[in-house]
Order: sequence, then C-alpha cells, then structure tokens
Amino acid sequence: MAQRTPLYDRHVALGASMVEFAGYDMPIQYSNMRDEHTAVRQRAGIFDLSHMGEVRIGGADPVAAVQRLITNDLDRIGEGRAQYTAMCNDDGGIIDDLVVYRGVAECWIVVNASRRAVDVDWMRAHLRDGATLHDASDETALIAVQGPRAVSVVAPLVSGVDVAGLRPFAYGWGATVAGVEGVVVSRTGYTGEDGVELYVDAPRAGQVWDALREAGRSVDMLPCGLGARDTLRLEAGLRLYGQDMDESVDPFSAGLGWVVKLDKDDFIGAGALRTIRENGAPRRFAGLRMSGRAIARHGMPVLHEDAQVGEVTSGTYSFTLGCGIATASLRSDVPGDVALQVDIRGTRAGAEQVALPFYKRPSNT
Repeated sequence: MAQRTPLYDRHVALGASMVEFAGYDMPIQYSNMRDEHTAVRQRAGIFDLSHMGEVRIGGADPVAAVQRLITNDLDRIGEGRAQYTAMCNDDGGIIDDLVVYRGVAECWIVVNASRRAVDVDWMRAHLRDGATLHDASDETALIAVQGPRAVSVVAPLVSGVDVAGLRPFAYGWGATVAGVEGVVVSRTGYTGEDGVELYVDAPRAGQVWDALREAGRSVDMLPCGLGARDTLRLEAGLRLYGQDMDESVDPFSAGLGWVVKLDKDDFIGAGALRTIRENGAPRRFAGLRMSGRAIARHGMPVLHEDAQVGEVTSGTYSFTLGCGIATASLRSDVPGDVALQVDIRGTRAGAEQVALPFYKRPSNT
C-alpha cells in the first residue's frame, strides 16, 4: 500500500487526481496541467513535496563527511547556503542528484523519494570520522510555493527569516510560519521560477498549507500536482532521476559536469570521473524542439540518417512555448548542428537540437 503525505486528506478534499509515485499517493493534478503550469509561470502555485527525503548528517565534522559523498564542493558555499550536486558510485554512475544545505552543526541533504532507501544505505555505509546520520523524511513535510508572486505570498506569514532577502540557494533556520515554529525556509526551486520551500514538522504541515492557500487567494495561486511540476522542470532544463539519469549514467553524460569538482579533496567516484573527463564522456545530453504537434516521450529512439543515435530521456508539450520539447541522451559523436528525428511509435518526427534551458524566466521577475 502506498504511503500518504501529511496533506493527503487536503488533496482529496480539493478533488485532486491521485496517483502512486515513488511509493506515495500523490496529486498528479487538481484542475488541469495547463492551468496549473500557467499559474506558476505567471503568478504562483503551491506544491506538496513531502514525498521527498531529508537526511541530516551530524558529528564532529559534517561538512567533511558530506564532501566525501558528493561531487560538488561545499567549500565553495558558506553556512546558510544550499548546493545542487550528485552522489556517485565508484564507477562514476549517479546514485542520486541532491540538494545539500550547509549548516553549522549539521548538513541537510534532500534526496529523491524513489532513491531514499538506496541513498540512506549508501551514506551509512560510507560515512567516516564519527559522522552521524538521521533520516528525518517521515517527520518532515515539504511545501513549495513557486512563481513570480511566491515571495509576496509567503513573506507576510514568516517571522524569524527575511524571505525577500534570501538569495537564490540560501536558506534560514528556525522560522515561524503561520504560528508554526522551527520551520526551515529556502529559496531554491524546481520550476525555473522564483520560489520558496518550507520544511515543516509533519504534524503541523496542514496548518501551514491552509495559511499559504488563504494568503495565495489574492494572487489566484493554484494548488499544483506532479504533472505541472514535470512540465515546468523540463522547460527549465532540469533533470529527473530515473529518466534523465541513473546509476548507468555519469554526470558528464547527463550534462551535469558543472557539479563535478575534481580539484577538491578525494570523493567517491573521483577516479572514474577523472578518466571520463580525460577520455570524453560516452554520451551527451541535448535539448530537442519537436516539429508540428509531435510529442516525444521517455525511451523513444532518436535517429540521424536512418541510424539510431540516442534516445529520449524526457519529453512533454510545452505550454509556454506551444510545441513539443524533449531531452535526449545522444552518442557523443553526433554533431550539435544536425537535424534529428524521433521515432514516435513508427512515425518519424523532426527534432531540432536547441540549447538548454528551453525557458528562462525574465530577469525582472
């Protein structure tokens, strides 16, 4: 039986279409994906992301412990900042992509719901120097408000943290939100828009959700499901574990070479990743803009001159751009300026290679 987030009853009361995702009953949509997607791009949307995992690493030197696990370099950020990174196996394959929050006494690691058990087992097996691990996932709810009006919705409800003053990928501890104490407030996001995330003790999540929904009425904020979350993140060129990458894919092949810092102290997978960088990645990650009304989906073959040269990793219809968009894993020798085709159930659709992201929010929002 699928698990339920602390907000499950509220989703059902709102008439959400529920699906099982990563072992949880989650809302795929409330009204329709287009309206929810557009709300986030133009105003604000609220998401229940409580299926995500939260892992706390403590001990005498939590930063050093996490540094050995991840490819990015926490020394490049200070306390109170967050960092996107990958965690790799000894062969350089991606175990998961993560967001690490660097604190004083501990680091928080946000993991994908589908990888929580794998990640926790891997971390426990590879922690050193007296580091401690606490899986706080079940006791933590995560609510995200995303969109150009997100800060104006959240900030009036928050004391103890200056929400408007948070820089991108910064966070604050110990906020009080709608009367609920001990909330962690961050400004990261997964939609390509400005946004605020609230980590709340699970039993109090409903109180925060209700207050945010009431505050969002003034900007016509909509509750949004996993469907809109996927279309938004793909427009922003952001990766989804299990589709765009897995343990058979290295960060360079997933277009994530920028999160690999080989000049820091040794970390798991560093030797393999050095070899891949020196010899060239076997694959490259590309954006595709589809012709006509074609919509590519995960796993569909990508062709060039009648030969398969890759496959689609993610694909959808872009409500913002008005066309099909996709990402693909291609052979590294495929030129970036040639036209490709996607085999959509026996029909070949034209695909233009384009730079990622497909969408970037205006600089004045």
